[in-house]
Amino acid sequence: MRRSLVMATAALLAAAGSVVSMASSAGAAVACAAPWSATQVYVGGNNASQSGHNYRAKWWTQNESPSSHSGQWDVWADEGVCDGGTTPPTDPPTDPPTDPPTDPPPSSTLPKHALIGYLHASFANGSGYLRMSDVPADWDIINLAFGEPTTPTSGDIRFTLCPAAECPGVETEAQFIAAIRAKRTAGKKVLLSIGGQNGQVQLTTTAARDKFVQTVGGIIDKYGLDGVDVDFEGHSLSLNTGDTDFKNPTSPVIVNLISALRSLKTRYGAGFVLTMAPETFFVQLGYQYYGSGPWGGQDPRAGSYLPVIYAMRNDLTVLHVQDYNSGPIMGLDNQYHNMGGADFHIAMTDMLLAGFPVAGNAANQFPALREDQIAFGAPSSVSAGNGYVGPAGVQQAVTCLVRGQNCGGYAPRSGTNPSFRGLMTWSINWDKYYSWEFRTNHEPFLNALP
Repeated sequence: MRRSLVMATAALLAAAGSVVSMASSAGAAVACAAPWSATQVYVGGNNASQSGHNYRAKWWTQNESPSSHSGQWDVWADEGVCDGGTTPPTDPPTDPPTDPPTDPPPSSTLPKHALIGYLHASFANGSGYLRMSDVPADWDIINLAFGEPTTPTSGDIRFTLCPAAECPGVETEAQFIAAIRAKRTAGKKVLLSIGGQNGQVQLTTTAARDKFVQTVGGIIDKYGLDGVDVDFEGHSLSLNTGDTDFKNPTSPVIVNLISALRSLKTRYGAGFVLTMAPETFFVQLGYQYYGSGPWGGQDPRAGSYLPVIYAMRNDLTVLHVQDYNSGPIMGLDNQYHNMGGADFHIAMTDMLLAGFPVAGNAANQFPALREDQIAFGAPSSVSAGNGYVGPAGVQQAVTCLVRGQNCGGYAPRSGTNPSFRGLMTWSINWDKYYSWEFRTNHEPFLNALP
């Protein structure tokens, strides 16, 4: 966001990617491999034993105990009991599910249809500064833009209020924290949005992953926040060559992000709110292209959010893809759709509500998310991003998705979606600058939906 990159979709249409399977645990004892060493470097395929079990490394690792890092998304795969020991691992792994269960989300004060917006808390961006205490009560989720890393690969996330020289009238930190507390008392959710256009985050190592968890947790605790919004853009996420199965990713930046988000969820429990704001290039483009493809040559970032969304689907509160700053994207009707009208919002959102085959492979289906997990993002004004759609067009799209009415030329494959979560916009500040067009039109409209 901020001034997001416009990404082209030119690439060769790849054939279906091959599936990388994970070995299941051995059923009978075999000879133990060499004992695991904390100082040794292991690469994918290397074996080691610990506590009477053999383990196989999935990718590069050092000083990560196999018995503690052998879950579905961890670095070690448990190969089963071996001769020379009988102590089982503390948490025996399970085979990867075909599709994770889609249990209802934890209890939440979010309304059935929510209004979600980004607050420029750390910069002005030409729209002017808006104090947290002055954010209207209509906004149900407020994403603080942005937490950014000290360097792209450090994992060290920092967040500071906009300096007074850039944002005259900025409140004190104590006032900011008090205003957040008041919003949460009123039932609103306040999140740290991590990344944005300028905040490239690449968790290439486990050290960066752990630093990410530590520093993000510190910010959540300091300001009293409800959770995080993942707004990784640019070159933050990409798929290594050969990483073709979104259900079992192997690229470190993907695996480490999933692990970090799981750690934060575990730390904060059922009340942790997790939202994501990917661009269409990283999600819906995966219908045609996934990573560099089986022969290489494609953009390795194509569809790279899919494994993160899939892995976190039971903990994901809302996914609101940015339906702006986008090139043409093919929908489920196999037609290209262009931003700037209701049609783009309908086609892009329907893909998430219906599910779709990844890279054209019918055997590699990205499953539909729940209706209550899906919103879509739209610029609040002509200054906020390319692809602005006026209130009538946005509401036409929502009416189509919720009620199946006024859909124009696109017939949603997902049918009607009465629990569709709502609308996200970039940004609250720009909405105020343009006399609250987005808020005053869409909040009453959402409230009137069944």
